[in-house]
Amino acid sequence: MKLSTENKKENEIKFDKELDTRGLFCPEPLFEVRNLSETLEIGQCFKVTADDPAAEEDFKRWAKRTETEILEFEKEGTDLVFFFKKKK
Repeated sequence: MKLSTENKKENEIKFDKELDTRGLFCPEPLFEVRNLSETLEIGQCFKVTADDPAAEEDFKRWAKRTETEILEFEKEGTDLVFFFKKKK
């Protein structure tokens, strides 16, 4: 797992933190996303990269349940890239 706290601009979306869960498999990516989200303030954005096929549905369900906004979702080869915004 790689965690970056740099404020970067990628795809025109600014994000405060980045989490790389590639190589982790269900349920670990979801646990990592939940833990990161708990450290953020409302309104902060974060990028998550995963390669577990189950992560797509897991992250979408988690975002709906926690009212976290999915700003963008992309598939890049085997990578799933999510940009989230913490809403509450």
